Amino acid sequence: MIPGGVDFGRLHQRVFLLNAAILVVATLVLAITPATISFPVELTEAIVLGVGLTAMLVLNAFALRAAFAPLDRLMRLMRDVDPHRPGARLQATGPEEVRELVVVFNDMLDRLEDERRESGRGALAAQEAERSRVARELHDEIGQILTGVLLRLESLAQRAPTDVLPDVRAAQEATRDAIDRLSLVVRQLRPEALTDLGLRTALAALAARVEEESGLPVRSRVAADLGELGAERELVIYRVAQESLTNVVRHARAAQVELSLEREGNLVVLHVRDDGVGLEEHDGARHGILGMRERAMLIGATLALESREGEGTEVVLRVPVEP
Repeated sequence: MIPGGVDFGRLHQRVFLLNAAILVVATLVLAITPATISFPVELTEAIVLGVGLTAMLVLNAFALRAAFAPLDRLMRLMRDVDPHRPGARLQATGPEEVRELVVVFNDMLDRLEDERRESGRGALAAQEAERSRVARELHDEIGQILTGVLLRLESLAQRAPTDVLPDVRAAQEATRDAIDRLSLVVRQLRPEALTDLGLRTALAALAARVEEESGLPVRSRVAADLGELGAERELVIYRVAQESLTNVVRHARAAQVELSLEREGNLVVLHVRDDGVGLEEHDGARHGILGMRERAMLIGATLALESREGEGTEVVLRVPVEP
């Protein structure tokens, strides 16, 4: 018996009884028929023995196949379980031993998903804290240094000779560009709009920023009443939307993209749909999708991707919320 109460002794007993029944039938056949075996064995007797042995082997093979068929089905189902799609469970059907094994396997999946969810939650919390720390240091340290350099260049431009002035102006523009890029990185690392203004405003600001920076038209629609989501769900929704839009800009070669967030019963559903070339297999997109699935798993959400070559890609995040 393995942990969880699955007793394979009964399966062994069932196989033994099947084989015993075949042997009993063969013995009875020999007992009630006039067949005899001489020494040395004659040709007709050898043929009878061969036919009898073949019949016993065929019956035994069919009996064993019937006994172990539920286990074969169970193994195929186990192989189909995707650890990145939590919540999928096997149906407890078949003989009692197989049903008990399915229950034990489902219990194991429950424990693994709970442990993975907790460890992932801690890892992502640490990641968000590190993002905030890096964003703060970039803003407070590097941003202040670049601002100081820009002010010095402005002062230098007022005193620079005519032949040097174009180089000073070029340095000013490069410094302003560096400050703008730094501000972009800081906003990506720390979504202040989400903390200060809420998810609805943060998503609208994200869509507007992506459109401004990439030139890709982004149509955004966020329902006014989404219910109480909580900080963790809001952060996951925002990060999935951010990663999806980033993938569209980098890889989709799309003409436009749509972002929507709506309430559907006990679910809040995020859609990010583009009209690009479809999902392509490359490391950047693959890692991004894996990261989105990990985040979705932390809040019990499901992430689905639908993509057809030349017809674009749709990312759908379904987040369960309290009724």
